[in-house]
Amino acid sequence: MTRRPQFYRFHQGDRHLPFATAEYEVRLAELRRTMAAQGIEAAVFTSMQNIAYYSGFLYCAFGRPYGLVVTDDACVTISAGIDGAQPWRHSHGDAITYTDWHRDNYWRAILSVTGTGRAIGIEGDHLTLTQSAALDTFLAPVARVDLAPATMRQRMHKSPAELDLIRAGAAVADIGGHAIRDAIRTGAREIDIAIAGRDAMELEIARRFPLAEYRDTWVWFQSGINTDGAHNPVTARKLQRGDILSLNTFPMISGYYTALERTLFLQEADPDSLRIWNANVAAHELGLSLLKPGMRCAEITERINAFFAERDLLQYRSFGYGHSFGILSHYYGREAGLELREDVETVLAPGMVISMEPMLTIPEGQPGAGGYREHDIAIITADGHENITGFPYGPAANIVG
Repeated sequence: MTRRPQFYRFHQGDRHLPFATAEYEVRLAELRRTMAAQGIEAAVFTSMQNIAYYSGFLYCAFGRPYGLVVTDDACVTISAGIDGAQPWRHSHGDAITYTDWHRDNYWRAILSVTGTGRAIGIEGDHLTLTQSAALDTFLAPVARVDLAPATMRQRMHKSPAELDLIRAGAAVADIGGHAIRDAIRTGAREIDIAIAGRDAMELEIARRFPLAEYRDTWVWFQSGINTDGAHNPVTARKLQRGDILSLNTFPMISGYYTALERTLFLQEADPDSLRIWNANVAAHELGLSLLKPGMRCAEITERINAFFAERDLLQYRSFGYGHSFGILSHYYGREAGLELREDVETVLAPGMVISMEPMLTIPEGQPGAGGYREHDIAIITADGHENITGFPYGPAANIVG
């Protein structure tokens, strides 16, 4: 009877990563300093964001567990056999493939790198109860230390190579925005307009990054009542004259997310809508003026809150005023420590990347009903910020069709 392996190495093809080897070595060196300071002998990462950040590999789980094990001298992705050699081709360091002939071969593969009885770093915000129990069974750690907060703080500070990729993403988002703007007309469906923006972005990403993986780029284009939520999905609703519109483009390049979000109106905007729109634009500009080193996220939030309160609009605020950028997505999270909310005390520093995106939602039946949102991406610099979003905003530019 043929003996089937529990795990093995399947390495073939040329390796293509989003960044140079030196970039990943710098990231791992910083991680290892953190591990040493906390007495951690091996880190077992399970989230898409940390596995991609430290190895370059962005997995597709499809119900299977994935991992990255980092020790003093190893960086090893742990992947399912269904992926072939793709994880190795797109990761820094070693790659082990586990089989599904026996349950928990995933943990046996991890064990082959970590050994037993060691202090293990985990991600407390991602490790499930089931996998947590399996970790204890197979690795028998002498201690478990949550590395999620420290790794989040590390990801918040972007390298020059990351900033270049993010700038490219913002430029692609603008291209998608212009394609959407050109497709807007009375009677067109949301879905058809969204397709125009997505196709334009994917083609541009392929032009700029011919060796990248192409997936996950998307558009949310909303109209009328569908604008009341920032993350409302695209529908087949047909556009009508006077509709409020929400343009949202999201190019994904090797796991790095960027975004463009704009309010528009189809052909005309009534006086009440213009009043709300102009107020949100003014809040956006106020917020941009506050994005500079030394400012606390909570302080920026309170300043914009006061602006809206003075105009009796604060009750229509939908969410925080901005968030981080980097390795993030609508299905695998972001750095929660860099959000413009009342409960976030993080101080902005050069190399951080954050959005300014105030949104007001006026309920149906009230004057100016709809969702208003403007969104720019800012790289914090030594003396202020670099706004890398180029698409125009406000009534002078975006009453279209």
